[in-house]
Amino acid sequence: MPSSSTDQTLAVQVVDSMERMSGKHPGYRRSSARGACFRATFTPSGAAAVLTTAAHLQARTVAATVRFSNSEGNPHTPDTAPVTRGMATRFHLHDGSDTDLVALTVPRFVASTPGEFLLLTEALRPDPVTHQPDLARVHAFVGAHPHLAEAVAQQPPIPVSYASAAFWAIHAFIWVDVAGVRRPVRYRWEPEAGRTELTAAEAATRTAHYLTDELHQRLEHAPVAFKLRIQLAEPDDATHDPSTVWPDHRKEITAGRLEITAPADDQDPWNTQAFNPTRVTSGIQLSDDPVLAFRAHAYAESHLRRSRNQ
Repeated sequence: MPSSSTDQTLAVQVVDSMERMSGKHPGYRRSSARGACFRATFTPSGAAAVLTTAAHLQARTVAATVRFSNSEGNPHTPDTAPVTRGMATRFHLHDGSDTDLVALTVPRFVASTPGEFLLLTEALRPDPVTHQPDLARVHAFVGAHPHLAEAVAQQPPIPVSYASAAFWAIHAFIWVDVAGVRRPVRYRWEPEAGRTELTAAEAATRTAHYLTDELHQRLEHAPVAFKLRIQLAEPDDATHDPSTVWPDHRKEITAGRLEITAPADDQDPWNTQAFNPTRVTSGIQLSDDPVLAFRAHAYAESHLRRSRNQ
């Protein structure tokens, strides 16, 4: 396992590289720079209670805060861009603690290790003339890492609405039950409205902030809901590689229902927060996924820079 100091050094290098991709935007996140937060409640179904002791997956409804965003480090990237979207959920537990679930509109990550991710961000650095990535560098990266070809080539959907997109947490986590039995799982938010996407031509007719604006308008009429779907691993399913997915026929359960009701009262405090996929609670543990563990270091480095308005 890499040492903490090694991870911290690599985190600095990764965040530096992300800044070279998106440019420096002081005070903003290095990824998912522009987003909006919403109030929500999460009601567990009870189906997960026998598999984990996690408090928010038992019986009581808990309050939650949800941040929708696009993945770009440039806060001026329009909603019409064909980029990954994010859904970060913070569950506010009854004991006063919090736990986070961070999900994306793609089912797999673009790298198996933090080192691979650093190399990919360098390959994606825009050309200073064209302001686009050099495809020769990208192809060279995939040629050197053929196991990532499918992950790098995946095309994120352009959703009609944040309310009509599915969001995957991409990493495996370990659920622990009351007897100490450990089970690997993966999470997915499934929209109750169903999945709907825009074509590139349709997206070109939308405004730069259409996703946020549409969600505000939708919430004026009714709440927006997602089901928390849990995929249960079989013994041969890898837990260490977020660039792979488990077979679709793996058993799934619905762990609960998230109901988004209104915009957060004050966006400014939430803009200073850092949602963190490693912020788990009792009954949930991190898997052996090195990218998952590394994200805590990268998020901390990004948060430090924006807290200093860098």
